[in-house]
Amino acid sequence: MTPKDRAQKSAAAMWEGDRASTWVGMEITHIDEGTATLSLRIREDHCNGHGIGHGGVTFMLADSAFAFACNSRNAATVAQHNTISFLAPVRLGDTLTATAVETTLKGRSGITDVTVTNQTGDTVALFRGASRAIGGTLFEE
Repeated sequence: MTPKDRAQKSAAAMWEGDRASTWVGMEITHIDEGTATLSLRIREDHCNGHGIGHGGVTFMLADSAFAFACNSRNAATVAQHNTISFLAPVRLGDTLTATAVETTLKGRSGITDVTVTNQTGDTVALFRGASRAIGGTLFEE
């Protein structure tokens, strides 16, 4: 099995049980070993009292991209901690794209950076996640 095949099978196994990402309206647009891209169109129910996209929704998109990237090797992996910097407001109707790239993997610990952009390519948020493999797999090889 190639690394890309493993990443795609891992993503399919995770997606099957991922009620949160599907509920909010995310789509996986790219998956490979150590990387994932997800997109989300901002709906009315994603907006806060200021009339802009809720930061939690942007965080959720980045966190999901992070999860698919760091689980791409078929090793069950969870977040240890993560941070996000919101750089620009998100508007109703925007299509956000979260691109996750695993930058470091040492033993059971990894670091993954996620850039969230809007449909014009402007960066709206930067996310960094630390991951930890917990044992087990997403599918049988």
